[in-house]
Amino acid sequence: MASSSATLSLCSTFATHCNVTSRRSSTIMCSLSKPSLNLAKPVTGFLSPSTASTSRTAFTVAPKFAESVVEAEPETTDIEAVVVSDVSEVTEEKAKREEIFAVVMVGGRQYIVFPGRYLYTQRLKDANVDDQIVLNKVLLVGTKTHTYIGKPVVTNATVHAVVESQGLNDKVVVFKYKPKKKYRRNIGHRQPNTRIRITGITGYEEYPAAPNVAV
Repeated sequence: MASSSATLSLCSTFATHCNVTSRRSSTIMCSLSKPSLNLAKPVTGFLSPSTASTSRTAFTVAPKFAESVVEAEPETTDIEAVVVSDVSEVTEEKAKREEIFAVVMVGGRQYIVFPGRYLYTQRLKDANVDDQIVLNKVLLVGTKTHTYIGKPVVTNATVHAVVESQGLNDKVVVFKYKPKKKYRRNIGHRQPNTRIRITGITGYEEYPAAPNVAV
């Protein structure tokens, strides 16, 4: 009787064990058959299809941008050409202006002047703004080919200028001091000046000239 009961208990435990294992295997198979959310998500890897598709779309968009840039190129080239031409014209005018220069004496001082440039001199009396003035003390006139040297001035040579403004130089501080006398003086002074612009140099053609020699 005892052996039969032991066999029955062993059979029952084996049956229950088989039922548990079958249930586990069924649940595992169901889980494998159903697609998980993680597998359904796109993989953002180096060889993923999403990256390939995005890269292809990027390459298709690039030619449109390149075409727009190529179409805009002629406008920029035209602007650059205009700017270059303007700069060349300005340089040519500047070169023509600087082909001649002169040395003039104004108020006991000598100045080198070029047509088109401005100059600060000592205060010119009875000269108002926008007045036309003539400088007759021309000591020297130079061109590309000849040099006219005055003895002491170039006869009939004149420098024409226009008065632009009347002003003052920078302040100069004059400080006086005497030791052991309690004497100190601090005085500021601004020298008046006149700004003129050179408009032309004429009248030197008839004066005897010396040819320029290359050094």
